[in-house]
Amino acid sequence: MEISKLVRSNIFNLKPYSCARNEFKGEALVFLDANENPMNLPYNRYPDPLQTELKKKIAGIKKVRPSQIMLGVGSDEPVDLIIRIFCEPKEDNIVAIAPTYSMYEVCADINNVEYRKVLLNNDFSLDAERLLNRIDNKTKVLFLCSPNNPTGNALKKDEILKILNRYEGIVIIDEAYIDFISENSWLPDLDKYPRLIVLQTFSKAWGMASVRCGMAFASEAVIRYFNSVKYPYNLNLLTQKIVFEQLDYEERKNKWVEMLLEQRTLLAEKLKNLPFVEKVFPSDANFLLVKMKDAISTYNYLVNNGIVVRNRSNVSLCIGCLRITVGTEDENRILINALKLIK
Repeated sequence: MEISKLVRSNIFNLKPYSCARNEFKGEALVFLDANENPMNLPYNRYPDPLQTELKKKIAGIKKVRPSQIMLGVGSDEPVDLIIRIFCEPKEDNIVAIAPTYSMYEVCADINNVEYRKVLLNNDFSLDAERLLNRIDNKTKVLFLCSPNNPTGNALKKDEILKILNRYEGIVIIDEAYIDFISENSWLPDLDKYPRLIVLQTFSKAWGMASVRCGMAFASEAVIRYFNSVKYPYNLNLLTQKIVFEQLDYEERKNKWVEMLLEQRTLLAEKLKNLPFVEKVFPSDANFLLVKMKDAISTYNYLVNNGIVVRNRSNVSLCIGCLRITVGTEDENRILINALKLIK
């Protein structure tokens, strides 16, 4: 199915906002187009609306074309844009695994689009057939998160392939935690699957959560719709500048990942030795899902002692579980020492 046939009719017919910076090519002598204050360079100027230089640098690292990249305010912006581009409110629907990242459902609710949850297996693995059975002719978008949040596991590629080969709508694979697993990204498959969108972020392995920069990778056809619907100057100058500079330190990022993986192993072993811990689930991410005998009491105890973790005890398949991010050696020691005091 062609991408244009999946797009909402009003988006297909949209005349997008266009600024002079979009239309002008080359080096300008003077900028007198945007009613900017001529003082206080460089902060007085609107940032590049298409983040051209930053995309070129990201493309070199990710081995994709710059035209296959959309940059957003975290990954949440492209998630919202995907729903606005492809899903007609009160008419179309979205299918997603459960449990998973909760912002998919929040964005669906904001856009008044039906959100259908399909439970993972008890071991958190994906059953492609069960998911495909929830799809109908009004299902425009399908969300998969791998490695998944909050379960921590990567979804099996053969199950994802069943979906990519049989479903004719938009498939999103959220790879926020891809740096923490040796398994390859789906980025090399973008040309093979033109309805595939891969999400990544600088918030996790790159340590830039406060900078708010996420990446959506897709076919040029999908990226054109992203650029038409997004706000013109969605990424400010400071964000573009900081990310551009930090990309020079990929080796440092890799060392951080190596350290976090070592700490994840150590933290998991120490948690398993606590008498009230029933299970520490395997993880392909920078966090652990931990089943407790009394998760709510443990959570409240930690909060009262200034240690903040994520209570997932009311989430499907995660009953009685806390999600614990892997910290530094000192942070993990503080956590374990606090837990050892529980009677």
